[in-house]
Amino acid sequence: VHRLLQTLPDVSVDARERAARIFLCRPVHGLDEGQVEALMAETFAVLHHPNYSDLFGAGSRAEAPIAGVIGQTAISGRIDRLVIGPDTVKVLDFKTNRPPPAAAEDVSPSYLRQMAAYRALLSEIYENREIECILLWTDGPRLMSLGAKLLDNYAP
Repeated sequence: VHRLLQTLPDVSVDARERAARIFLCRPVHGLDEGQVEALMAETFAVLHHPNYSDLFGAGSRAEAPIAGVIGQTAISGRIDRLVIGPDTVKVLDFKTNRPPPAAAEDVSPSYLRQMAAYRALLSEIYENREIECILLWTDGPRLMSLGAKLLDNYAP
């Protein structure tokens, strides 16, 4: 699902289903038809969801590399999806946990540290923009915004 969400937004809409099926049916994945259909349904539920259109639309970036130093902490990573707008920078990370946590406060501390680190670096680059950190739980699918107050507790 992660790989499909990474690559399919760059494929024309009319070719996405075929591209997804070709990818999932590769022998290396060892998936049966039911598994392929389930993964495609999960992926397309995200891509077709009206609330997520800007996250996967024109101008959004997949697998955006990020690196820098905050205080004494060196940070390096890849942002699953990045959307840079005039007032807001959206940082999206895909998570496939099943079941996903119900509340942001229940998210794994490792995920919160990851997103807090991305937020800290991007705040240095985009000083006058709000940095919005979002987890996309593919099981559902649903977006979970991680508030600044929560992420402040995990900042590098």
